[in-house]
Amino acid sequence: MSTRIAIVYHSSYGHTRRQAEAVKSGVERIDGTEALVLTVEEAQTRWGDLAAAEAIIFGAPTYTGGASAPFKAFEEASSNAVMAGMGWKDKFAAGFTNSGSRSGDKLATLIQMALFAAQHGMHWVNLALPPANCSSTGSEQDLNRLGFWLGAAAQSNVDQGPDLVPPESDLATAQHLGQRVAEVTLQFVRGRNARKQDEVDLQSRIPNRVGRQIERTR
Repeated sequence: MSTRIAIVYHSSYGHTRRQAEAVKSGVERIDGTEALVLTVEEAQTRWGDLAAAEAIIFGAPTYTGGASAPFKAFEEASSNAVMAGMGWKDKFAAGFTNSGSRSGDKLATLIQMALFAAQHGMHWVNLALPPANCSSTGSEQDLNRLGFWLGAAAQSNVDQGPDLVPPESDLATAQHLGQRVAEVTLQFVRGRNARKQDEVDLQSRIPNRVGRQIERTR
């Protein structure tokens, strides 16, 4: 059975949707995993599908120093649907965001997402890429050209549509995030399954040991 990685995002004009598609592509690079992509509106009708996922990657554009209002509505809806029972506890989480300027206070959105994940008891997965395009030999084609650590960031010129931006380097950074979350999640799931199998094997050996001890006392 494949390990499910969900991607829940909001996109007003299509730029953040391009990021979500790149994240999905990264997840699908890893054998044994599958991606489930949902808008925030769809996600609020599919809590059961999210419960079946081992990880959820959140995405939203950054507007006025924070995540977009529809993404916030999804967060708040989850407090009643999921948070009360800690239904996402010990799942993995990560985040991505896009804005018109190079900084655009995108870090505030990623921090908000990480706090949201923490309130659900989730484990946050960072980008694990060094900052790039910060030296005389750097370029706009570098992964993580905007220099974020907490998640994947993209910049889209405000006068260009999603057919042109975000640039390929930002989409490749989002793809890297999807692949990293898939790798980390799959590693954890396989370890958990191996531990469960060890416990089953141990329990199956206990009756045999007890039986041999009884035979020795007769």
